[in-house]
Amino acid sequence: MHKSPLARLGRSWTWHLLFGLVSIGSGVVAVAWPGPTLVVLAVVFGVQLVATGVFRLVGSVSLGAGDTARALTGVLGVVSLLLGLYSLRHVLITVLALGLLLGVYWVVDGFTAVFVALDRPGLPGRGWNVFIGLLGVVAGLMLLTWPQLSLLTLAFLAGLWMIMLGAMQLGLARLLRGTGRPA
Repeated sequence: MHKSPLARLGRSWTWHLLFGLVSIGSGVVAVAWPGPTLVVLAVVFGVQLVATGVFRLVGSVSLGAGDTARALTGVLGVVSLLLGLYSLRHVLITVLALGLLLGVYWVVDGFTAVFVALDRPGLPGRGWNVFIGLLGVVAGLMLLTWPQLSLLTLAFLAGLWMIMLGAMQLGLARLLRGTGRPA
């Protein structure tokens, strides 16, 4: 069976490594300078959403079985890409709406990660995918439940989230590289 170049890319350990490094880099920036760079932070989150959208779209092509998981991952990729592009176009509105955008996105992304992990029993790092997905749901619900969190707190929490997401992707890249097995 011939795999498309996009499907091979999504199964590559270097793809997960790159996404992990981008996520960790974005997270470190958010944690280190939450106050003076809120506008820059909105741009960083927009870039992160665009990167996540591309990552999810490639992932939807590379998922082997389960049309529902592929479709859900693809839809999430499109939503992430559109949210990211909107965030980059309307930076000031993004700063004001960041809590809502991230809260909703984290809930949807968390449920998607859990669903994909449960749908793919042989998925490397499956337990970590479920864990990070549940953590995303909890973080998103917290942002939606307590909107009075300041933007500084939000920036700090978002940075921590991106660092954890990136670390999970680096671990998955290491696992895939070590086994030589595709995702």
